[in-house]
Amino acid sequence: MYNTLPTVSVAIPAYNESAKIEQVVRVILASNYPNIIEIFVADGGSNDGTQEIVKNLSNEDARVKLRHNPEKKQSAALNLMLFESIGDVFIRLDAHSDYAPDYIEKCVEALLKSKALNVGGAQRFVAQTSFQAGVALASKSFLGNGGAKYRNSNYTGYADTVYLGCFWKKTLLELQGYNVNSTPNEDFELNLRLKNVFDTRQITNQDAGLNERLLDKNAQAIYIDCKIRVWYYPRKSWNSLLIQYLNYGRGRYLTSTKHNIQFQLRGLLPFIFISTVILLLIVDLLFPKLGLPIELLIIIGLILPFLESLRVTWQYWESFNSEIWRGMEDKVPSFFSRWFLCGITLLSMPLAHFSGYGYQLFRHKILKLSNW
Repeated sequence: MYNTLPTVSVAIPAYNESAKIEQVVRVILASNYPNIIEIFVADGGSNDGTQEIVKNLSNEDARVKLRHNPEKKQSAALNLMLFESIGDVFIRLDAHSDYAPDYIEKCVEALLKSKALNVGGAQRFVAQTSFQAGVALASKSFLGNGGAKYRNSNYTGYADTVYLGCFWKKTLLELQGYNVNSTPNEDFELNLRLKNVFDTRQITNQDAGLNERLLDKNAQAIYIDCKIRVWYYPRKSWNSLLIQYLNYGRGRYLTSTKHNIQFQLRGLLPFIFISTVILLLIVDLLFPKLGLPIELLIIIGLILPFLESLRVTWQYWESFNSEIWRGMEDKVPSFFSRWFLCGITLLSMPLAHFSGYGYQLFRHKILKLSNW
């Protein structure tokens, strides 16, 4: 029976992940899936002991392999591991997440049953600090997740992207892996190419085998299965969250220009809303007699995130400890702390996303600088 199951290569990009990397690797080593043949950790130059931990794990089990990622980009690390891997299935992990004991089994099961090209689970947010708690609660709100299906832990079905991913290695190789210029949007960009590959006009004669295989499949390339359970720890500080969403905004613009597509409303909404407010503010300054309600719009924009935060914090009041909190029992943040930090997060994420998107737009359209 084991011989009929596909072999699996696990890939983990890492940088200064000494707090979590051993736990992540040991969960995979303890998996009941019989055909995990290698676990790569591509390190981007950690100086916190991450490499030493991985070397010790490799001494215990030769399937654990440390690789160096001189480019320090996640996409470059993934390609490095992809091109060296020998498994039938390529599963990418995140070094600061927790995984269910059956994570590998459920990924392979979903890949086989769904006929999709990429499968994964929902991104379930958990917290060990007060700030992480605010971000985790924000992820439960439409203002924080934009209605993304991969943020819904109860959803099973096709979608536009997943958290992390499980792929047939051959398919990734035919697509030449991840785009190293799409960091930190490499997952979404890859999923775009996986979906676009269904357009037979984009498939060359050399890809005839891939074309034939895809025509027999559902026209949906990306699949989410709620049985695939993984828990994500968000950024620990406000500054790091801002940088993350600045990069997300930049990545969204870069990917949209590369693929010449129109994104879903959730990707453009922060830029559209804030741009509209700024435009109205300029118009009001130039033509004050129009009496535009700029002050009201700004007040609403500032208050709405905290009203939504109050709703979400109250909704998850009873289930917070069991569903979100993974810190010390005596360190559970107060209701007020959760509400305030969730509100700050809901206010900060769209502003940072707007700034990143606008910055890249300005570079491209006004300064005429290359996107890449």
